[in-house]
Parts: sequence; C-alpha cells; structure tokens
Amino acid sequence: MPLAVYILGLSIFAQGTSELVTAGLLPELSSDLGVSIPQAGLLISAFALGMLFGAPILAVVTMRWSRRTALIAFLAAFLLAHVAAVLTSDYWVLFATRVIAAFVYAGFWSVGAAAAVAMVPENARGRAMSIVAGGLTVATIVGLPAGTFIGQHLGWRAAFWAVTILSAIAMAGVLSRVPDSRPDSTPDLRKELRAMATGQVALLYGISTLALAGLMATFGYLGALLIETTRVAPAWVPVLLAVYGIGAFLGIGIGGRTADAHPTRTLVVGIVGLTITSALLALTAHHIAAVVVLVFLLGAFGFGTNPVSSSRVYTLAPAAITLGPAGNVVSFNIGITLGPWLGGLALGAGMDYPSVAWICSGLSLGALGLVVWSQLLHRRTETSSAAPRLIEAVG
Repeated sequence: MPLAVYILGLSIFAQGTSELVTAGLLPELSSDLGVSIPQAGLLISAFALGMLFGAPILAVVTMRWSRRTALIAFLAAFLLAHVAAVLTSDYWVLFATRVIAAFVYAGFWSVGAAAAVAMVPENARGRAMSIVAGGLTVATIVGLPAGTFIGQHLGWRAAFWAVTILSAIAMAGVLSRVPDSRPDSTPDLRKELRAMATGQVALLYGISTLALAGLMATFGYLGALLIETTRVAPAWVPVLLAVYGIGAFLGIGIGGRTADAHPTRTLVVGIVGLTITSALLALTAHHIAAVVVLVFLLGAFGFGTNPVSSSRVYTLAPAAITLGPAGNVVSFNIGITLGPWLGGLALGAGMDYPSVAWICSGLSLGALGLVVWSQLLHRRTETSSAAPRLIEAVG
C-alpha cells in the first residue's frame, strides 16, 4: 500500500479529531464563551452543517485541479479556521470557523478518497479506503480522549492548537508524498450525474445512510446509557468508549480486507451483526459484563461495512470519479444527523435509553432490506443483459 494512502489517513485523523473533540469540551467552551451548554452544543451542529454541503460543492469547484493542490488547499483552510478559532472570544465567530473547517474537511474526504483509489489497483480499493477512513477510527480511540484531556487541563484552545499542529504535519506529508495527479479524463458533470442516476447507486447511498444512522442512534447516547441505565461510574465511560473504538478499528480493518472480493457478504455480515448487537444491548443494558462485550461488537460491526460503503461507488459508477465519493460523504452525514435526531425524539417522548438501541436495530433492518433489494436488482439486470446474448448465440 503506498505511503501516500497512510498520509491521507493521518490527515483524516487530524481533522476527525477536531470533529469529535468538541463534544468532549462543551463545559469548557460554555464557561469560556459565556454561553449555555446547549448553545455550545450547537457548535457540533455547525460542523455537521458544513460537512453536509462541503463535499459536493468543493468536489465540483476543484474537479479540474490536481488532487494534491486541492488537498493542500483544504488543509490550509482547515488550519487557518482553527487559528481563527483559538484567537477569538466571540461565540458566533467560533461558530463560523466550525462551519468553514467542516466544509473543507468534507472536500478533503471527497478528493482524498478519489486520490487513494487512484493510487491502488481495483482489487485493493476497499483496503485503501479502510486505511483512509481508519484515520477517523483512530481519532475516536486516541484523538478524542487526548484532545478532551488537553482541553480539560489546558483549555479548549490548547486542544484546537494541537489539531492545528497535526494538520500542519499532515499538510507537509500530502505535499511531499501524494502524487500531483489529475483525473484520467476531463471531468464531465453531466456524464457523472448520468452515471450516478442508477438504482444501484441510490441503494448504496441508502444503505450507507441507514446503517450509519442506526449506529449513531446508539453511539450518540451511549455515554448517557452507560451512566443512567448500566450505572457505570462516569470515570469509566471513556474506557468503554475506547473499547468501542478498538472494536471499530478491528472492524474497519477486517472489512477493508474483504470489501473488494466479497462486498455484499461484508455488508450483510456487518449489518446483521449491528442489528443483533443493538437488540441485545437494549435487552441487557443493565448488565455491565454484557454491555462491555456488546459495546466492542457495536464498533466492530458498525465500522466493518465502511470500506464497502466508501469504495463500492467506484465499481457501480466508474465514470463518477468526482461526484461519486462526494455522494458518499453526503449520505454518511445524513446518517450521522438522522440517527441522533431520531434517538432524541424517542427520549423526548419519555422513552428510556435502551430505546435508542432498538431504533438502531430498526434502521439496520431497513439497511439490510436495501441490500436485498440491490441484489435482486443486480440479478434482474444480469438476466436482462444475458437474454440478448443467448438469442444472438442461438441465431
């Protein structure tokens, strides 16, 4: 695997740490900026907003740039947004920097995915994407707790400075190792949109959205579930979140190795595993021993499907080299937003925390239904294309 692919993973680690660490620093942000904790929490929504729109817009704006130039530009803007963030004491300026940082981070995901796939053979795309996306998993295991620790002891600005330094290191790596390449052919938006306008691509995005929404419905309230239902001491919550992260790291590694040769099987195993794990978590949430095992499995099965979700569009719509990965980023962020929103609705209606795990199971079953639909559509297409060949052979 080219070193440049690992550097792209390091870049996602740096930016992903910024995405995650805000949730761990809400009390510090609230106190320093003079706002309520719910207002500080809107900084997380600001990041999600930027991610949602950044990928398709920046993919189009930079589609004729060299990939290295685009990646450097995104990292530079991300870095400058964090410098502006640590120098301000104004809540709304900080809010704007979060939107900008997320906007270019989404662009990096889109172009970085295309760059990683272009550097490897077709049968290694899933593994390459597991390394790139693995940067976010490592951010969950290392970046989030480390950034939270720094923020709690040295202030949230120190955590943001750490992200800035990591981004600068990543930018140097991209500049020195990522090839200064362009797409093999001149990008054509109409051609890419036509390539994406198929049932299979739509189903792939739907599977990604529902599977991630299910995972995030549970993960978004996992800390609260551990404290309120499992009765874990708050000091142990980061340890269990690290267990989740270890499971996610192993899951994405295994998924990356099976994604290219067995994409459908990888999706089915991951989604069925997520469905069963969430249901068991809902049923055994009061028992710490079971919860520890299930939190690990939640990360493993939830992230095991990521390499297929990230790389499959290149097979289904090979002409959509620019907009295909941008669509992935959009579908992921819809899922990230949808899952916690549904969980919040359930909790707001007076349901208990295990209900969010049932929501995960329901959304995962929906994703599994879309996988079955995709397979039926694939077989129907194969049958339709085989009929003319059979008639021609007979004739």
